[in-house]
Amino acid sequence: MSTEPTSTPDSHGFTLRKRRRWPFVVGGAVAVVAIAAGVTVPRLIPQASANDTKGATLYVVTAEGNAAEEALVDYVAKDVAPDYGITVKFKGLSDSTTLNRAVSDGEVAGTVYQHKRWLKQVLAANPDFKETAATPVFRWSFGLWSAKYKTASAIPDGATISLYSDPANEAQGLWILERAGLITLKAGIDKSTATQDDIASNPKHLKFTLLDFAAQSRSLNDLDAAVGYTEYYLAAGIPISEQIYAPAAPDAFAGQLTVGTDYLKSDNVKKLIKAFQDPRVQSFLESNADVKNILLPVDAK
Repeated sequence: MSTEPTSTPDSHGFTLRKRRRWPFVVGGAVAVVAIAAGVTVPRLIPQASANDTKGATLYVVTAEGNAAEEALVDYVAKDVAPDYGITVKFKGLSDSTTLNRAVSDGEVAGTVYQHKRWLKQVLAANPDFKETAATPVFRWSFGLWSAKYKTASAIPDGATISLYSDPANEAQGLWILERAGLITLKAGIDKSTATQDDIASNPKHLKFTLLDFAAQSRSLNDLDAAVGYTEYYLAAGIPISEQIYAPAAPDAFAGQLTVGTDYLKSDNVKKLIKAFQDPRVQSFLESNADVKNILLPVDAK
């Protein structure tokens, strides 16, 4: 999950929108502005990373405004991390490029912001980043939404359904639609990387439009259905009753504690990983009202 990309029209037999290479757009824009102005952008990383400094505060970052992930990190910081001899704090950063660079450089200890497929896209777009998905922590609630129909089977022939406009979450949307019995994907493909070209059958002649995270939830009334993250719909004031199908996400889309690869052997980072693997974290996800319907335990069915 990350900063929203922008879409433009295209055509492959479905209603498509061409996606921007989002993982580095914001960072690239900053770099261009800095060069144009003749300004050197300072690196924020200190001389020695907190990851390698005994007793230092370890920051775990997510995108600003993500209340559920902030609640999770705050719980680990308060109730779990002290038992592992570390101090943890939450920090919100503005976009995917900024927070992933901070993790890679050791400016912060880690993030619980993304699944493996998203991280793969980030690393492909930013080959200087060095990050590793260290352990799964939760599953995002992600499902099929409709303001017009109560079940997936009620969606009519020729309906328009929105998928997210980044490749990783588009693939997760296609997986949901296959699970709902609305399409089938080609046999033998890696479904975590599926695209609309991998649709083997579309018996209801569904049409697809690609929208970014916030735009999709705002547009639900104009669509027959959409496939997206629960948190964006709840934030837009859409009732959970309009989520008409929501199986637990597959392993490829589990939220990961991601850390800088260069710091995997650091004592602080080893302890941080153990803290997020503590069974109390899964109990928190199962019972806490701040994350209900948004973050699910890893073993959610």
